[in-house]
Amino acid sequence: MGSAEEPTLAELGEAGLIDQLARFAPPGQYEDDAARLRLEGDLVVNTDLLVEGVHFSAATTEPFHVGWRAAAANLSDLAAMGCLGALGLTVGLVAPAQTPWPWVRELYQGLRSCLDAHGGGEVLGGDCSSGQHRIVSITALGLLPPSAPGEAPGSGAPVIRRCDGRPGDVLVCTGSHGLSRLGLALLQRSLPPGPCQLLGDGLVARALRAHQLPVPRFDAVRALHATRPAASSWRVGGTDSSDGLVAAAAAVARASGCHARLDRAALPIEPGLAQLAEGERWCLAGGEDFELVLALESPWAAALVAALDGSHVIGRLASGEGPPGAITWLDGASLPSGTGGFHHFEATRGRGGPA
Repeated sequence: MGSAEEPTLAELGEAGLIDQLARFAPPGQYEDDAARLRLEGDLVVNTDLLVEGVHFSAATTEPFHVGWRAAAANLSDLAAMGCLGALGLTVGLVAPAQTPWPWVRELYQGLRSCLDAHGGGEVLGGDCSSGQHRIVSITALGLLPPSAPGEAPGSGAPVIRRCDGRPGDVLVCTGSHGLSRLGLALLQRSLPPGPCQLLGDGLVARALRAHQLPVPRFDAVRALHATRPAASSWRVGGTDSSDGLVAAAAAVARASGCHARLDRAALPIEPGLAQLAEGERWCLAGGEDFELVLALESPWAAALVAALDGSHVIGRLASGEGPPGAITWLDGASLPSGTGGFHHFEATRGRGGPA
């Protein structure tokens, strides 16, 4: 049972819940059956689900962080397509009737805080239902920027697509990898005491923040525009690394009809994380780092890395025999087993689920 201060969803009822949720949206937004937007440009739409026991659990994730991560995952996909921000998002919520209202309130506070800090936009509406498990479904909307002055007619908006890599392109990632997975391990208390002592307070704090408050990389998209060489047309292959660094590189290679070759000596891994037995594997396949992995012509890649703090050249795309999407080290050696990234319906345990 709830109380006058903290009712459950059953005590609020559907109408009462909608009245409460309307406080997180512009005035009047929840009064109609759908949201209306006036658009000028190419619209990008993305939907992601967060499922309790798969993407989060009460043992590791406060409701504020569930909301932030739900928003960030969707905003990251907008950035991975070339958007510079968000128009807004809709929220579908499933929760058991006994869920306390403060859990939902903090969830929406996390959503709203992520929007305010990264990408802008509004909560445009959504839906809610009772159910046995908590599920958060977010649909995010963004606009691609217009073509740059002087761009060839018919070239379209500057979109980032997985299929736009070419053999010889340099692979660039926008930041370190493995920190989010380290943060999850810290929250699950699954690291032995010895390795924990090697990390240091600074790395621990960064790992927890990377897992709980990930940052969608709209700034990297702005840097792409700012560093494009004058003689280069817009062609950027890319995706985000929500399912892992290797999975992202392989996805770009596969869609582009290429193979990917990674430089083991240039992995984007924090020195403290590299000391752990699991460090390299978490860098390659930990997931939920929400960085961008981009395939660029060499001059553009060099300019981007020089301008964007924390970005790294990690390898290149190449032609080769066999099916597209094959991924090895630069010398042709195979990557360690278990670095293919997260795949739904194949995993025995979710990324953010119970330890």
